[in-house]
Amino acid sequence: MTDATLPSGLSGVPLATGELNRKDFASDQEVRWCPGCGDYSILATFQGLLPQLGIRRENTVIVSGIGCSSRFPYYMNTYGVHSIHGRAPALATGIAIARPDLSVWVVTGDGDALSIGGNHLIHALRRNVNITIMLFNNRIYGLTKGQASPTSEIGKVTKSTPKGLVDEPFNTVALALGAGATFVARTMDSSRAHLAETLAAAVGHRGASLVEIYQNCQIFNDGAFDALKGPDSGLIPLVHGQPVVFGKDGSQCVYRTAEGSLAVGPTDQAPDGSIIVHDAHREDAGLASELAALTDLGVIRRSPIGIFRDVDHPTHDDLARAQVTMADDPAERLAALQDYVTGPDTWTV
Repeated sequence: MTDATLPSGLSGVPLATGELNRKDFASDQEVRWCPGCGDYSILATFQGLLPQLGIRRENTVIVSGIGCSSRFPYYMNTYGVHSIHGRAPALATGIAIARPDLSVWVVTGDGDALSIGGNHLIHALRRNVNITIMLFNNRIYGLTKGQASPTSEIGKVTKSTPKGLVDEPFNTVALALGAGATFVARTMDSSRAHLAETLAAAVGHRGASLVEIYQNCQIFNDGAFDALKGPDSGLIPLVHGQPVVFGKDGSQCVYRTAEGSLAVGPTDQAPDGSIIVHDAHREDAGLASELAALTDLGVIRRSPIGIFRDVDHPTHDDLARAQVTMADDPAERLAALQDYVTGPDTWTV
């Protein structure tokens, strides 16, 4: 594989000289999550995906914040930064700007990214920094033992909401689309093939990619996504260029009503020509936002899954680097730096 054949998201990242496998990307650290945690499945899938990308371990960096998911860098034989609560996108932005030869990943959770880290997340997406964000959503604070998170449903009784949560939860995909993210997707820990396919598409995208991963917390929020499993589940797969149908034998569909809104109903009863055909590459994020709005925000019984949006925009780090010119002579570089520090406006007091 040459640089010309690499997906644009990895353009400029050096390739490995020899063949790698999953074991090459696994560290020697004992993996310490609760038995049955969905993080195990995500980790195994990720370790299996990286060798397929063909890039060097030393040109891969994983930045995490604080939370159960943020232990991820310890278990990867790559470079990693276990940063501070909510600030992983900020650190990843600096790395991506300074080192275009790196594949930069952010691993975060619904609490880390959407609560204390909310501003950092939306601005990384708005700026379209070339990073890939994996947001593990278990709808609970797991590391601190079961408090309500920004994605917990109204009425949820937790240690921090003993009489039931009164806050409306975030729709993570809708939030990302509202921030102008150029790649937004959703997948699940229990669907390893779909998870791997989605992450490969995300890292291949040049710009900020956000992948929300529904992840089961067996200890503090077990079964939160059970209704999305099985042939008759409420999982609505989104495939670019394909009609949005789901359920056993495609018995259910998403269609456009006469009033112009989206609705879900039996496929054989949808008006002719009304079934939505998904277009992930549509510049206008309107359809993606409408599909995101079909997500249950209470007890989840229905949820679209797949790539909602994938469009090409200039990236923050490419544009920032294009502004920088550097003289060859060290003295000239120092003088230029001094000019920037001094600035055009000075006063003598």
